[in-house]
Amino acid sequence: MGNEDLNKTLSDQRAKTVSSYLQKRIGKNIKLSSSIGLGISKQINDNSSEILQAKNRRVDIFIEKTLLAGEKISRKIYPSFLDSNIEIMKVKDTFSLPDVNFIGAKHVWLPNGNTNLFKLYKVLKLNPTFEIELQGHICCDYENFDGEDEDLGTFNLSWTRANAMKEYLLKQGIDSKRIKVVGLGHLNPLVYPEITEADRVKNRRVEIVLLKK
Repeated sequence: MGNEDLNKTLSDQRAKTVSSYLQKRIGKNIKLSSSIGLGISKQINDNSSEILQAKNRRVDIFIEKTLLAGEKISRKIYPSFLDSNIEIMKVKDTFSLPDVNFIGAKHVWLPNGNTNLFKLYKVLKLNPTFEIELQGHICCDYENFDGEDEDLGTFNLSWTRANAMKEYLLKQGIDSKRIKVVGLGHLNPLVYPEITEADRVKNRRVEIVLLKK
C-alpha cells in the first residue's frame, strides 16, 4: 500500500528494529551480518484482504551455517505416508510423499507424481477421520525465505505447491476442512547445498503431517 519510497523506508525501519533487538541478545558464535528493507518487492501474496496484507508486513531472517569445503548435508527422509501401517501411524508424525516433486519455480508437479497423488486421495477417502497438514518446500533460493512462483508472481512458492495438492484433493471430493496448508520455504532441505539437478528435485517437495486420526 502507498508509494514505493514510503514502503522502502518503512521496510528498512522494520528490518533495523529486528536487527537491533537481536544484536542485544545473540551469542558470540552468531554473526549478525546485515539488514535491508525490500519495500513491496517480495510480497508473499496479493494484498487482497487485511489478513493477507498483515502477512506481507514482516521481516524474514536468514540463518546460514558455515560449511567445510565439499561438505554436504543430507537429511533422513521421513517414512512414506502411502506405505505406513495405518494402525501405528501417530498424530503429529511427519511423512514423505515419494515421487511427488515439482518443476522449478512453479507449483506444478512432475508427471510421475500423478500415481502417488491418486494413492494419497485413496488413503484419505478410506480413512475419513484423517486430517492432514501439507508442508511445501523449495530448493535453491536462499536469498529469500520462500521462492517466487513464476506463474503467480508471489514469493510463496512452497505454499502454492502445497495448496496445488490441496486443490487436487478437493477436486477428488476430499473435504477442505481435513487439509491444512503451510509453506516452509527453504527451511528444511533434504540435501544442502544443491549441487546437481537431482538434489534440487529432491528438495521441491511436499511433506505430510497427520493432524487427526
